[in-house]
Amino acid sequence: MLELKNISFRVDEKTILEDIDLTVKDHFVAITGPNGSGKSTLLKIIMGLVRPSTGRVYLNGEDITELSVSQRANKGISFAFQQPVRFKGLRVKDLLELAGGRRQDAPACFARGCDILSEVGLCAKDYMERELDATLSGGEMKRIEIAMAAARGAKLTLFDEPEAGIDLWSFQSLIRVFENLYRSTSGTIMIISHQERILDIADKIVYLKDGKIAEYDDGKKVMEHLALAVRPPCCKAAGTAVRCAGGETR
Repeated sequence: MLELKNISFRVDEKTILEDIDLTVKDHFVAITGPNGSGKSTLLKIIMGLVRPSTGRVYLNGEDITELSVSQRANKGISFAFQQPVRFKGLRVKDLLELAGGRRQDAPACFARGCDILSEVGLCAKDYMERELDATLSGGEMKRIEIAMAAARGAKLTLFDEPEAGIDLWSFQSLIRVFENLYRSTSGTIMIISHQERILDIADKIVYLKDGKIAEYDDGKKVMEHLALAVRPPCCKAAGTAVRCAGGETR
Protein backbone atom coordinates (compact mmCIF):
# COMPACT_ATOMS: atom_id res chain seq x y z
CA MET A 1 0.00 0.00 0.00
CA LEU A 2 1.23 3.48 -0.91
CA GLU A 3 0.34 6.52 1.17
CA LEU A 4 1.07 10.16 0.42
CA LYS A 5 0.39 12.55 3.28
CA ASN A 6 0.25 16.34 2.87
CA ILE A 7 2.57 16.29 -0.15
CA SER A 8 3.40 19.68 -1.62
CA PHE A 9 6.07 20.68 -4.11
CA ARG A 10 7.19 24.21 -4.92
CA VAL A 11 9.82 25.57 -7.30
CA ASP A 12 10.85 29.23 -7.34
CA GLU A 13 7.76 30.17 -5.32
CA LYS A 14 5.52 28.37 -7.83
CA THR A 15 3.33 25.63 -6.36
CA ILE A 16 3.30 22.47 -8.51
CA LEU A 17 1.54 20.19 -6.01
CA GLU A 18 -0.43 21.28 -2.95
CA ASP A 19 -1.49 19.20 0.07
CA ILE A 20 -1.81 15.85 -1.73
CA ASP A 21 -3.32 13.09 0.41
CA LEU A 22 -3.57 9.78 -1.43
CA THR A 23 -3.84 6.13 -0.40
CA VAL A 24 -3.33 3.55 -3.14
CA LYS A 25 -4.47 -0.01 -2.49
CA ASP A 26 -5.83 -1.03 -5.89
CA HIS A 27 -4.11 -3.06 -8.59
CA PHE A 28 -4.24 -0.50 -11.42
CA VAL A 29 -4.46 3.25 -10.76
CA ALA A 30 -4.38 5.83 -13.54
CA ILE A 31 -3.44 9.48 -13.09
CA THR A 32 -4.84 12.00 -15.53
CA GLY A 33 -5.49 15.72 -15.79
CA PRO A 34 -4.55 18.83 -17.79
CA ASN A 35 -0.97 19.52 -18.80
CA GLY A 36 0.91 21.19 -15.98
CA SER A 37 -1.31 19.73 -13.25
CA GLY A 38 1.63 17.99 -11.53
CA LYS A 39 1.18 14.39 -12.72
CA SER A 40 4.81 13.63 -13.57
CA THR A 41 6.04 15.44 -10.47
CA LEU A 42 3.79 13.25 -8.33
CA LEU A 43 5.31 10.04 -9.73
CA LYS A 44 8.83 11.42 -9.40
CA ILE A 45 8.19 12.16 -5.74
CA ILE A 46 7.02 8.58 -5.20
CA MET A 47 10.18 7.25 -6.90
CA GLY A 48 12.43 9.71 -5.06
CA LEU A 49 13.61 11.52 -8.19
CA VAL A 50 12.53 14.78 -6.57
CA ARG A 51 11.99 15.64 -2.92
CA PRO A 52 8.65 17.07 -1.76
CA SER A 53 8.68 20.52 -0.19
CA THR A 54 6.38 19.19 2.53
CA GLY A 55 4.75 15.88 3.40
CA ARG A 56 5.69 12.21 3.76
CA VAL A 57 5.66 9.10 1.53
CA TYR A 58 4.87 5.68 3.01
CA LEU A 59 5.17 2.23 1.43
CA ASN A 60 3.42 -0.57 3.32
CA GLY A 61 3.49 1.57 6.46
CA GLU A 62 7.21 2.43 6.22
CA ASP A 63 8.25 6.06 5.85
CA ILE A 64 10.43 6.16 2.70
CA THR A 65 10.53 9.94 2.30
CA GLU A 66 14.26 10.15 3.03
CA LEU A 67 15.26 7.09 0.98
CA SER A 68 17.22 7.41 -2.26
CA VAL A 69 16.03 6.17 -5.66
CA SER A 70 18.13 2.98 -5.38
CA GLN A 71 16.87 2.32 -1.85
CA ARG A 72 13.27 2.70 -3.04
CA ALA A 73 14.00 0.37 -5.95
CA ASN A 74 15.24 -2.20 -3.44
CA LYS A 75 11.97 -1.76 -1.56
CA GLY A 76 10.09 -2.77 -4.73
CA ILE A 77 9.36 0.43 -6.69
CA SER A 78 10.03 0.65 -10.46
CA PHE A 79 9.82 3.71 -12.71
CA ALA A 80 9.30 3.72 -16.49
CA PHE A 81 10.20 7.08 -18.02
CA GLN A 82 8.14 8.84 -20.68
CA GLN A 83 11.16 8.46 -23.00
CA PRO A 84 12.84 5.08 -22.34
CA VAL A 85 16.59 5.19 -21.77
CA ARG A 86 18.77 3.49 -24.40
CA PHE A 87 21.91 1.63 -23.33
CA LYS A 88 24.45 1.08 -26.11
CA GLY A 89 26.20 -2.26 -25.67
CA LEU A 90 23.46 -3.70 -23.45
CA ARG A 91 21.21 -6.31 -25.02
CA VAL A 92 17.52 -6.91 -24.38
CA LYS A 93 18.46 -10.26 -22.81
CA ASP A 94 20.88 -8.52 -20.41
CA LEU A 95 18.23 -6.04 -19.34
CA LEU A 96 15.66 -8.76 -18.63
CA GLU A 97 18.22 -10.79 -16.68
CA LEU A 98 19.13 -7.77 -14.56
CA ALA A 99 15.47 -6.91 -13.99
CA GLY A 100 14.60 -10.48 -13.03
CA GLY A 101 17.68 -10.94 -10.85
CA ARG A 102 18.31 -14.40 -12.29
CA ARG A 103 21.82 -14.25 -13.77
CA GLN A 104 22.68 -17.31 -11.67
CA ASP A 105 20.10 -19.39 -13.54
CA ALA A 106 20.59 -18.46 -17.19
CA PRO A 107 18.33 -21.12 -18.81
CA ALA A 108 15.39 -20.30 -16.53
CA CYS A 109 15.96 -16.58 -17.02
CA PHE A 110 16.06 -16.96 -20.80
CA ALA A 111 12.81 -18.95 -20.80
CA ARG A 112 11.12 -16.38 -18.57
CA GLY A 113 12.45 -13.57 -20.77
CA CYS A 114 10.95 -15.24 -23.85
CA ASP A 115 7.57 -15.49 -22.12
CA ILE A 116 7.66 -11.85 -21.04
CA LEU A 117 8.62 -10.59 -24.50
CA SER A 118 5.73 -12.59 -25.94
CA GLU A 119 3.39 -10.92 -23.44
CA VAL A 120 4.37 -7.50 -24.81
CA GLY A 121 4.02 -8.65 -28.42
CA LEU A 122 7.70 -9.14 -29.32
CA CYS A 123 9.27 -12.31 -30.71
CA ALA A 124 12.10 -13.41 -28.39
CA LYS A 125 14.03 -14.91 -31.31
CA ASP A 126 14.16 -11.49 -32.99
CA TYR A 127 14.82 -9.36 -29.91
CA MET A 128 16.77 -11.15 -27.18
CA GLU A 129 20.15 -10.38 -28.76
CA ARG A 130 19.24 -6.85 -29.97
CA GLU A 131 21.13 -3.93 -28.45
CA LEU A 132 19.18 -1.19 -26.71
CA ASP A 133 20.27 1.46 -29.17
CA ALA A 134 18.93 3.69 -31.94
CA THR A 135 18.06 0.69 -34.14
CA LEU A 136 14.99 0.11 -31.95
CA SER A 137 11.92 2.25 -32.59
CA GLY A 138 10.14 4.21 -29.88
CA GLY A 139 7.32 1.67 -29.81
CA GLU A 140 9.77 -1.23 -29.48
CA MET A 141 11.59 0.52 -26.62
CA LYS A 142 8.29 1.13 -24.84
CA ARG A 143 7.42 -2.56 -25.03
CA ILE A 144 10.87 -3.62 -23.87
CA GLU A 145 10.67 -1.25 -20.91
CA ILE A 146 7.26 -2.70 -19.98
CA ALA A 147 8.74 -6.21 -20.34
CA MET A 148 11.53 -5.19 -17.96
CA ALA A 149 8.95 -3.99 -15.43
CA ALA A 150 7.07 -7.29 -15.76
CA ALA A 151 10.32 -9.25 -15.33
CA ARG A 152 11.11 -7.39 -12.14
CA GLY A 153 7.67 -8.01 -10.68
CA ALA A 154 7.88 -4.92 -8.48
CA LYS A 155 5.43 -4.17 -5.69
CA LEU A 156 4.76 -0.79 -7.30
CA THR A 157 5.44 0.09 -10.94
CA LEU A 158 5.15 3.69 -12.14
CA PHE A 159 4.60 4.58 -15.83
CA ASP A 160 4.87 8.17 -17.06
CA GLU A 161 2.73 8.49 -20.23
CA PRO A 162 3.89 5.32 -22.00
CA GLU A 163 1.85 6.27 -25.08
CA ALA A 164 3.79 9.52 -25.62
CA GLY A 165 5.66 9.83 -28.91
CA ILE A 166 4.62 6.54 -30.51
CA ASP A 167 2.71 5.96 -33.72
CA LEU A 168 -0.92 4.84 -33.94
CA TRP A 169 -0.05 1.21 -34.75
CA SER A 170 2.28 0.99 -31.76
CA PHE A 171 -0.36 2.61 -29.57
CA GLN A 172 -2.95 -0.02 -30.51
CA SER A 173 -0.44 -2.71 -29.59
CA LEU A 174 0.45 -0.87 -26.38
CA ILE A 175 -3.16 -1.04 -25.23
CA ARG A 176 -3.09 -4.83 -25.55
CA VAL A 177 0.22 -4.90 -23.68
CA PHE A 178 -1.27 -3.08 -20.70
CA GLU A 179 -4.35 -5.26 -20.76
CA ASN A 180 -2.03 -8.28 -20.54
CA LEU A 181 0.06 -6.60 -17.85
CA TYR A 182 -3.09 -5.94 -15.84
CA ARG A 183 -3.96 -9.64 -15.92
CA SER A 184 -0.46 -11.05 -15.41
CA THR A 185 1.06 -8.91 -12.63
CA SER A 186 0.25 -9.01 -8.93
CA GLY A 187 1.78 -5.69 -7.86
CA THR A 188 0.30 -2.21 -8.08
CA ILE A 189 0.54 -0.28 -11.34
CA MET A 190 0.29 3.52 -11.42
CA ILE A 191 0.20 5.09 -14.86
CA ILE A 192 -0.07 8.64 -16.15
CA SER A 193 -2.23 8.72 -19.26
CA HIS A 194 -4.66 10.87 -21.24
CA GLN A 195 -5.86 7.97 -23.36
CA GLU A 196 -9.40 6.76 -22.77
CA ARG A 197 -8.59 3.15 -23.64
CA ILE A 198 -5.90 3.02 -20.95
CA LEU A 199 -8.10 4.84 -18.43
CA ASP A 200 -10.84 2.28 -19.10
CA ILE A 201 -8.59 -0.44 -17.65
CA ALA A 202 -8.01 1.39 -14.36
CA ASP A 203 -9.57 0.28 -11.09
CA LYS A 204 -9.23 3.84 -9.78
CA ILE A 205 -8.48 7.16 -11.46
CA VAL A 206 -6.76 10.16 -9.88
CA TYR A 207 -7.79 13.38 -11.60
CA LEU A 208 -5.27 16.15 -10.90
CA LYS A 209 -6.04 19.79 -11.58
CA ASP A 210 -3.96 22.82 -10.62
CA GLY A 211 -1.73 20.68 -8.43
CA LYS A 212 -4.57 19.24 -6.37
CA ILE A 213 -6.59 16.02 -6.44
CA ALA A 214 -9.91 17.08 -7.93
CA GLU A 215 -11.26 13.53 -7.91
CA TYR A 216 -10.12 10.05 -6.87
CA ASP A 217 -12.66 7.29 -7.31
CA ASP A 218 -13.70 4.17 -9.19
CA GLY A 219 -12.39 4.40 -12.74
CA LYS A 220 -15.77 4.17 -14.44
CA LYS A 221 -17.26 6.85 -12.19
CA VAL A 222 -14.43 9.30 -12.87
CA MET A 223 -14.62 8.61 -16.61
CA GLU A 224 -18.35 9.38 -16.57
CA HIS A 225 -17.77 12.63 -14.69
CA LEU A 226 -14.96 13.70 -17.04
CA ALA A 227 -17.09 12.91 -20.09
CA LEU A 228 -19.92 15.07 -18.75
CA ALA A 229 -17.54 17.89 -17.87
CA VAL A 230 -16.19 18.26 -21.41
CA ARG A 231 -19.36 17.74 -23.46
CA PRO A 232 -20.73 20.76 -25.33
CA PRO A 233 -23.97 22.11 -23.77
CA CYS A 234 -26.09 20.70 -26.60
CA CYS A 235 -24.73 17.20 -25.99
CA LYS A 236 -25.26 17.49 -22.24
CA ALA A 237 -28.85 18.41 -22.80
CA ALA A 238 -29.38 15.57 -25.24
CA GLY A 239 -27.52 13.08 -23.05
CA THR A 240 -25.22 12.07 -25.90
CA ALA A 241 -21.47 11.87 -26.25
CA VAL A 242 -19.26 12.81 -29.15
CA ARG A 243 -16.13 10.70 -29.60
CA CYS A 244 -13.27 12.65 -31.11
CA ALA A 245 -10.70 11.32 -33.55
CA GLY A 246 -8.13 11.27 -30.75
CA GLY A 247 -10.28 8.93 -28.70
CA GLU A 248 -11.54 11.54 -26.25
CA THR A 249 -15.19 11.70 -25.32
CA ARG A 250 -16.85 15.08 -25.38
